[in-house]
Amino acid sequence: MVEDRVIAEHLTALLTPVITSQSGFFRELGLRDRILTLPLMVAAVLTLLWRDVPGVSELGRLLETEGFLWCNPTKVSQQALSQRFLTFPAVLFERIFHEILPRLKARWSARHNRPLPESVQFTLSKFENIWVADGSTLEALFCKLKSLEEVKTGTLAGKMGVAIDLVTRLPMAIWFAENPRASDTRFEDNLLELVSAKTLLLLDRGFYHFLFWQQLIDKEIHFITRRKINAAIQYQQVFTNGYDLRDRLVKIGSGTKKTPIVTLRLIEVRVGTVWRSYLTSVLEPEILPPYVVIDLYQKRWRIEDAFNTVKRLLGLSYLWTGSINGIKLQIWATWLFYAVLVDLGDAVADEISLPLDRISLEMIYRGLYYFHGASCRGEASDLVKYFANPDIQKCLGIVKRKRKPKPKLIVAPFPDKQRGSDQFFFQFPPKSPLITSLQA
Repeated sequence: MVEDRVIAEHLTALLTPVITSQSGFFRELGLRDRILTLPLMVAAVLTLLWRDVPGVSELGRLLETEGFLWCNPTKVSQQALSQRFLTFPAVLFERIFHEILPRLKARWSARHNRPLPESVQFTLSKFENIWVADGSTLEALFCKLKSLEEVKTGTLAGKMGVAIDLVTRLPMAIWFAENPRASDTRFEDNLLELVSAKTLLLLDRGFYHFLFWQQLIDKEIHFITRRKINAAIQYQQVFTNGYDLRDRLVKIGSGTKKTPIVTLRLIEVRVGTVWRSYLTSVLEPEILPPYVVIDLYQKRWRIEDAFNTVKRLLGLSYLWTGSINGIKLQIWATWLFYAVLVDLGDAVADEISLPLDRISLEMIYRGLYYFHGASCRGEASDLVKYFANPDIQKCLGIVKRKRKPKPKLIVAPFPDKQRGSDQFFFQFPPKSPLITSLQA
């Protein structure tokens, strides 16, 4: 992909301030400020990602002949550039990632036209944050550096744990484990250290660990997860027992140190001939009604969408180097670029007043190539307005096709007893700027 001036300016405006603020730390690490400086290396890594450069040799040619992003043409040997990739401290990208997040959150908070899903709006009136956490294996190593020529293709390269904000869709934290076969429970301590009270977590069954659940509850952190089929459950109280919905208070666990008895709500919904079961630590249906729990958990899939984007679209399935530092560098850089892509997608969603879920981040990314052509012809000068153009939306598939209409969200705590009441379905609040804990 060729570089476009407008796209380069967009990335430069977002990243230059945070790169500048890390210059002091760069020098504290004993790194010399000669040719391969911090700004140049950040530009080099991001160029590998967003322009899908096939390798360091081609990256060196680009740098020498035309430069990239905020870097002027500079002659650097391939050996020096490859060596810098192997040794450049990944912690610098980690710090840049964490510093840019508040800026991206502020940009999200300034947009008020794109609606949030009904279940998310309802839950934000009860909780300050809604996060999704999961782990994913880094599948393969791919030769972009000479250091990988002796590594067998397809070698597993570790595991990453990620927490994503379901509201903004921005990644909140990334962790790395060298063992690719590590379970998701490897990241439990990271979550306990990171997550604050009044947060609702959506967890898959990789975090099916009773002691961890109790530790979350003790910190006033709540969660929704799926029930395992063979789980031994003691029923305590019935809230709803209908034809297609059951909501009950239960106790689960054996009472040992590793599997303490935990009090939860078991919510079961009939889908066709199958019952789907969910567990939540929110014990009061008035706070989190059963159908809200079900709808929220379905949105846990957003983290799988994020994994698919960073691994398949942005190339994290194919690592540039076999060194642990190099793998971490690519992880942080890729999620940094993903956050910038989410910000652009959210700006487009706000421009056309659609939920972010309706915007295809993949087609936004692929559409950068077509924007460059339009920019060169003098037909476009603004990224957001270009993708918001109805003709471009239709041509590139920026807006996902609308599936069959979803039924209204039932927010009644006890649906069988409240049919026909004014509080049965979700009611949209009056049109006003959305205020959440992100703006606090």
